[in-house]
Amino acid sequence: MTRTKIFSTIAMIAIAGCVADPVDDVQPGPATEPGIEVTATDVETEPLNQLAHIRRQEQENRRAELANVNDAVASTAANRAAEPHFSVQKHALRRRSEADISYAVQESARMVAPAPYPGDHVGGSNQHVQDRDRYLKLNENRILQVADEPVSTFSIDVDTAAYSNVRRMLNREGRLPPEDAVKVEEFINYFDYAYHPPARDQQPFSVHTEIAPSPWNANTHLLKVGLKGYQPDMGERPAANLVFLVDVSGSMRSPHKLGLVKQSLRLLVNQMNSGDRVAIAVYAGSAGLVLDSTPGDQKAKILSAIDALEAGGSTNGGAGIKLAYSIAAQHLVEGGINRVLIASDGDMNVGTVNHEALVDLVERNRERGIALTTLGFGAGNYNYALMEEMADSGNGNAAYIDSLKEAHKVLVKEMGSTLQTIAKDVKIQIEFNPELVSEYRLIGYENRVLNREDFRNDKVDAGEIGVGHTVTALYELALVGSGGEQVEPLRYGGRENEGSYSKRNNNELGELRLRYKSREEAVSKELREVFYRNDVIEELAQSSTDFRFAAAVAGFGQLLRGSKHTGDWDFNDLLQLARGARGDDRHGYRGEMLALVELSRDLSGPILAAHDS
Repeated sequence: MTRTKIFSTIAMIAIAGCVADPVDDVQPGPATEPGIEVTATDVETEPLNQLAHIRRQEQENRRAELANVNDAVASTAANRAAEPHFSVQKHALRRRSEADISYAVQESARMVAPAPYPGDHVGGSNQHVQDRDRYLKLNENRILQVADEPVSTFSIDVDTAAYSNVRRMLNREGRLPPEDAVKVEEFINYFDYAYHPPARDQQPFSVHTEIAPSPWNANTHLLKVGLKGYQPDMGERPAANLVFLVDVSGSMRSPHKLGLVKQSLRLLVNQMNSGDRVAIAVYAGSAGLVLDSTPGDQKAKILSAIDALEAGGSTNGGAGIKLAYSIAAQHLVEGGINRVLIASDGDMNVGTVNHEALVDLVERNRERGIALTTLGFGAGNYNYALMEEMADSGNGNAAYIDSLKEAHKVLVKEMGSTLQTIAKDVKIQIEFNPELVSEYRLIGYENRVLNREDFRNDKVDAGEIGVGHTVTALYELALVGSGGEQVEPLRYGGRENEGSYSKRNNNELGELRLRYKSREEAVSKELREVFYRNDVIEELAQSSTDFRFAAAVAGFGQLLRGSKHTGDWDFNDLLQLARGARGDDRHGYRGEMLALVELSRDLSGPILAAHDS
């Protein structure tokens, strides 16, 4: 055997050993340019229930091709290029000379092998972890003067992914999170608070406010605004038409990714009944239908399809989303729950990678009554920015699943709020009284801030509330004469107050306004509630347990982000506050946060010492 043939044989065998068997359809993915309507014919929808047979056939094809590896390197590479899962290697092999074949083998293994999960490193060292996770760049909300900008408007946010993702970094990787991975509002809304729900479903949520001193600034106060969604009996849940869209690309080849996806979906399937329907679609280099829409009580059939999922290939997320929406549209339940649930690390590297095109696709289907939930998994290439944007555009929510416990929280304990929307496009607007409030700062919600005129514009999208959901927002206020003002007053005075109403009502701190649409309506409704100076609690210790814990969570997020607004308040102060506000911690979530705070404090030690030196 010539030297050329020996090298070509070694190269092809090594490459074959590195590439995982594909589990998706071998048909090329559909066109995914913007503007293409979603139809059943856009993608190949033949069920792939015989995954084992497909895998055996591909292995036989591979063995037949390997029998011809003694041909010239160029001819062997050309034969290999006919297989979709070798498309990454084929161009590189054509360019390399015979002397570079050994390097090509190493390079091929590097390109297709999954990145190791940081927490799995031998010895627990994370010094060489390549973090390719992607987050939206966020700048902390500014302190605003009420005399100049008395009105604050923002969309609610029910996502919780940031908290569980940061928990993964602290617990598994032993590192502090990057600043933009921390979204304070998602930290706060990860936890449930004891707000009383509305008594009737005519009003989809109740409104609660509380004002007390800030824990990190003795001269400022916190205003807590809480919403609680209507909570019907579980027996009243409408029928669900669900499509699980599972990323089975090579980047998902990990127990913490596809392995955890399968365990998580099994939990949700076990909550389904005969009136529900479940379909399973997958995407990698192309998209395929693993299980057509199936009654929810045929659990053995659904669970068997989930168990058969395996990872391999690149990620054509656009094709998969089109397929999932097509299936959901075919089985649309009028007045029911119609939702696509994407389980992925968000790493979409082929097909429709244009984020605007994906968002347009999601928005078009939102108008058809099909919502979208994103479930993030894994680390190393987690694209939270994209997962959040798609969920927000799809009238859904974004969660991050770092453990089976978290999957149980999101998909079982909170199944109603995850799947069933009771109010959409929920916006909050507060007008502060400049006679009593000097400055304010919205804590978190940086990418949810709206223009003042967007509040009554029903074409402006906003967040949704699910069954039993709690939503909490915090403002830091500097009352007039409190000494908590941070902005230097103007030498020649500010703009005159737009109205004189405040001078006749000098006990009003402000007015809270909420707009929302009922699930089936296109025109919004408005609620109003005034909060008063007499409502202010003078001592933080006298405030409710939920107020103090929400303040502690907000402080935790701000400390992790390195906020300039917390002064000398540190992790030890935070621990003291949180320990006294643990309250009824039935599921242990608040106690778990205390452990994360302690871990963050200890991880911050060397950094702080370095700064001190």
